[in-house]
Amino acid sequence: MLIVIVIILIIVIIGLIIYNFNIHKKIQTYKNINQKINNLSVVQDFMSTIGESSSVDKKIKNINEILIEKYEIKYSTIVVFNGAEYEIKASNVDERHWKALKLLHEVDMFKDSIAQATPKYVTVNNDSERLPYQQMEFGRAKSAIFFPLYIDNVYIGYWIIESGTPHDFDNVDTTVLEVIKDNIVSVLKTVEHQKTLESIVRKDEFSGLYSEEYLYGKGKKIIDQYTTSTVCMFKITNLEEINHKYSRELGNKMIGQISEYINDNISDQYVFVRYMGPKFVIVFSGVELKGVAEYVNDMKEKIENTKVLFEEDKKTAAFPRLNFAISTYYKGTGLEEILKKLEEYLDNSDINESDITNI
Repeated sequence: MLIVIVIILIIVIIGLIIYNFNIHKKIQTYKNINQKINNLSVVQDFMSTIGESSSVDKKIKNINEILIEKYEIKYSTIVVFNGAEYEIKASNVDERHWKALKLLHEVDMFKDSIAQATPKYVTVNNDSERLPYQQMEFGRAKSAIFFPLYIDNVYIGYWIIESGTPHDFDNVDTTVLEVIKDNIVSVLKTVEHQKTLESIVRKDEFSGLYSEEYLYGKGKKIIDQYTTSTVCMFKITNLEEINHKYSRELGNKMIGQISEYINDNISDQYVFVRYMGPKFVIVFSGVELKGVAEYVNDMKEKIENTKVLFEEDKKTAAFPRLNFAISTYYKGTGLEEILKKLEEYLDNSDINESDITNI
């Protein structure tokens, strides 16, 4: 009888062990699924941020805020090397501590982390200690994980997360943190092109207008405040002729007069740039194509009836001849593709054409 009871108890215990094991597996699976859903949500937020019409620096700050909120990180700081110095691109740490955070690449333990492209975890054992890299601060951070950042095997900076609790990251899932780090790198890589465009924008000497690159940075922020806009590209078709027949000075003066006239007669919400050589672009932000045609026709007539005098003798004069092409731009589509199409049309048109064409 006793043997039977023991056997039954053993079977019950084994059954409970199997049951608990299955429950544990289900809980773990649920946690993994939940974590994947959370990670996917963060990635989606990242992608939305990349697509925003804002500066690169603003996008990186938004990404850092997403990390802090979604993963409940106490302190998060993204530092990027710009080729000359280290810059804090995003941080929720008080600015008085930024100097120390910008110099972490000089700390020996982090030098090894950078050289080996591996994260470094540091912590203290009690509240009376402080982390090795801390200088003036004492009680803010008690544990931290340092992640070196690389784009295509090229070191570009680091991401560091901190906590005010000792050993707070002892049991953290480093796999998740590595995924977050990879997402940060992906974002930095994606906005790298935008940053380049923002840094090379220049003002043209003769027209006083921004160059083409302005359209893809600050200009696009203005344009994308609206769902649809009208893009207008025009070409001074007789500019080359004027440069050769009279002088380049007269051609430059013509560019200046046309640019000044248009600038004085369009809204601040419209984007006007010198696209390339004799070609210019006006983006009528938030205005439909049919609302632009009449205005452009009137503007074209006035400009072409404006005499441009040569300052040296006041007798030599020329009249500009303009050829226009206009098209609709929809927010979220490729502005560069529309501009390419308009440019191709104007470049392939007869040199004597002076019209307004809808593309």
